[in-house]
Amino acid sequence: MEWIQTVDEAILMFVQEYMRADILNGFWKAVTSLADKGWFWLAASFLLLLFKKTRAVGVASLLSIAVCFFITNMVLKGWVARPRPDDAMAAIEPLIRTPRDFSFPSGHTTVSFACALVCFRMLPGKYGIPALVLAGMIGFSRLYLGVHYPSDVLGGFLVALAGSGVSMKVLKRNRIE
Repeated sequence: MEWIQTVDEAILMFVQEYMRADILNGFWKAVTSLADKGWFWLAASFLLLLFKKTRAVGVASLLSIAVCFFITNMVLKGWVARPRPDDAMAAIEPLIRTPRDFSFPSGHTTVSFACALVCFRMLPGKYGIPALVLAGMIGFSRLYLGVHYPSDVLGGFLVALAGSGVSMKVLKRNRIE
């Protein structure tokens, strides 16, 4: 596990030293704010519920968000209990107020991919690819802003991959339309 921390720190320092630019700070803060409390993804999911054609996608997305929220916040964060980067690395200067919960996995990344992966699988072209791009940007924003390690973001993606898969199986099994 020590090698993961070493790689995480090296990647995070690279992002901090070579990818940050004052002109971009506001942009990445705005991107990350889309996943604060999951508001953007919840709103998108509820919007999908309004139309018969996309109702099943909205149901699967909300179920995916709920499953992933539970796994991330009620199980993994407390079990892994990983400190935030600025608590473990003196060189890290977060650009936003550091959340006080544990770092692994990234909740912003988890909720973003929980919805985006459902959209990608069920609405692949028109909405799926833009949703995945936005989710990826939100994941990267957590590194850029200095509040997560790369493995936190990867962990969030993996939780969402599993949660979205379970949600769509439940949807298919129960023939929700």
